[in-house]
Amino acid sequence: MNLLSEAFVTRARHTVLALLAVLASMLGAFSPAAAQSTHIQPKLVAESAVPAPGGATTLALTMAPDKTWHGYWVNGGDAGFGLSVEWNAPEGVSVAPFRYPVPDALILFGMMNHVYEHPYALLADVRIDKSVAPGTDLALSGVANWLACTDKVCVPEKAVISVALKAGDGKIASTERTRFDRWRALLPQPLDRHGTWERRGDMLRFAIPLPASTAVDAPHLFVETQDVIDYAAPQSFSRNGDHIIVEARAKGDKEGPVSALLKLGDGRGLSLLLELGAVPAAGETIASPANGIDAGLFWTALGGAILGGLILNLMPCVFPILSLKALSLARSGGHARAAKVEALAYTAGAIATALLLGGALLLLRAAGEQVGWAFQLQHPLSVLALLILALAITLNLLGAYELPSFGGGQALADKDGAAGGFWTGALAAFVATPCSGPLLGAALGATLALPAWAALPIFGGLGLGLALPFLAIGFVPALRNRLPKPGPWMGKFRKWMALPMGLTALGLAWLLWRQLGSGSQLAWPAVAVAMAVVLFTHYGAIQRGDRRSWLLIAAGLLFVGSLAGTVGEVADAGRTTGAAGSTFSPDALAKARATGKPVFVYFTADWCLSCKANEAGAINREAVQKAFDKAGVVTLVGDWTNGDPAITRTLAEHGRNSVPLYLWYAPGAAKPEILPQILTPGLLTDKVER
Repeated sequence: MNLLSEAFVTRARHTVLALLAVLASMLGAFSPAAAQSTHIQPKLVAESAVPAPGGATTLALTMAPDKTWHGYWVNGGDAGFGLSVEWNAPEGVSVAPFRYPVPDALILFGMMNHVYEHPYALLADVRIDKSVAPGTDLALSGVANWLACTDKVCVPEKAVISVALKAGDGKIASTERTRFDRWRALLPQPLDRHGTWERRGDMLRFAIPLPASTAVDAPHLFVETQDVIDYAAPQSFSRNGDHIIVEARAKGDKEGPVSALLKLGDGRGLSLLLELGAVPAAGETIASPANGIDAGLFWTALGGAILGGLILNLMPCVFPILSLKALSLARSGGHARAAKVEALAYTAGAIATALLLGGALLLLRAAGEQVGWAFQLQHPLSVLALLILALAITLNLLGAYELPSFGGGQALADKDGAAGGFWTGALAAFVATPCSGPLLGAALGATLALPAWAALPIFGGLGLGLALPFLAIGFVPALRNRLPKPGPWMGKFRKWMALPMGLTALGLAWLLWRQLGSGSQLAWPAVAVAMAVVLFTHYGAIQRGDRRSWLLIAAGLLFVGSLAGTVGEVADAGRTTGAAGSTFSPDALAKARATGKPVFVYFTADWCLSCKANEAGAINREAVQKAFDKAGVVTLVGDWTNGDPAITRTLAEHGRNSVPLYLWYAPGAAKPEILPQILTPGLLTDKVER
């Protein structure tokens, strides 16, 4: 009885504190001290300080709670409440309601709180009327009120927030775009279909349409609409086909549509609207993270990654690396031990690099970055590093200088064979993985729906598939015996292999030019490449007896200096696409579909050779373009060369995190058709003629 009394008193105390907090917030305007000290520090920032008349920009209200303190979601739960702002907006400026990131569920004293126990940002769109004259001061301010709590006390807080704005050209700095994209990634994604809900006695049942392939990890349903659900009551989740069924205890007598947010786990969430209607029967209980994952999805994705990696060996972007490996295996002379060592080292290098790239991708996405597979080639500095590496290998194969991995040295053969194999495999994986061949796009897309510990083996499977041919040569004598024997021909073969590596270097130089343009931003990268050539060739001269090492030191210093200049030069690099068709954006897609004409959307990148092969062999063919023009097809091009968060989000919405991706929107169709990754002219013209 004492325990019950204590629990009742505790619950009553917290309820009274919450009521007092609400009352105090209503009377906060009469308390001058309220604005002087806060436990959650607010700051209002704008994505663009110069929004264009007739356009819009996004505001972020960042909230930084002190240690042990927390803020609240728009519906705070049993005891809290969200933030409100009384805006003082100039004429011609309108501010939309704030959008909240996915919250956490926190139970204190038996009461459910929907909270943020870490820094968070609320986003709101600001529209500027087209009648506003350029140069007009649009400084925006307001009085914000919110509730800050610990596990013992709640305090209503308020502050004046403001941001300086001026009507301008709408330009957004790259640093601000990156920062705001990171905050946008933490917002719940809107579900494109409505769910249903029903009341059965004192129980509520919700049906949320969600494909069976979507991973749901530690879910929780946050109901925004008041007087619907008992927030603190347990929630049960099950899957019935393509629906998530949620059951919980009712509270209140609300009828009609219900707004809610389904938290999927790992900070991911979906916002949705639920209409009154029939709810299917409960299905298979959704496993918790400790009970496992969707085994079918995992094994299908792993098999697709291995097979896709194997097919990558046929892609043009991999051929120069294969030529290096062929030279290395031929040098081994077919000896079993040397071949096995090289094959295992090559496999280890390919798998390790695929795992590192996959791990980096998962970490960046967890941090809120909108990135996808092949993100390493979306940065000019990475492309420059690959260009210099390709030049180094080309000059080495031509004999300009020697390295133990290629030039020999019998005493180091065993050691350098393994090292050379490892780094060749690593280079192959680094350069080859952006070429998403058949099966690979869907397999890598599955990593978006799997927890990190299950996604990593899929990336490793890609590296294993890439290395399978050389692994087979190393361990299957019949294949190994077909290799040519070492001899004088190897010197000529080595020089011939400089040709594909040189072509790779030219391709990377073209990509760098496409990323940076032809202006002054190319100056320092060009100097860096020139100094790299001087550095390698003079190193070879020293190997041949030239003692003027000061030239090597000078070239090295100039090379380092040019690299430092390159870092600053390409930091804000931008580019414009020259592809045929209009530039893709969600707004452009919506306008195109509103015309009632067929819409063809393709996502490409200059570093994606399979994308370019499809464009040259199918999309840009005269017969296809004539058929498109005749049918009025609207073509939208999403260029992912330098990365684009909007494109990354669109890829993810269609289960992809790599290019190419081809979407066909038939007039009136609710969803697009995802076309194969290998296009033919006949496939595209058939779409028009249907």
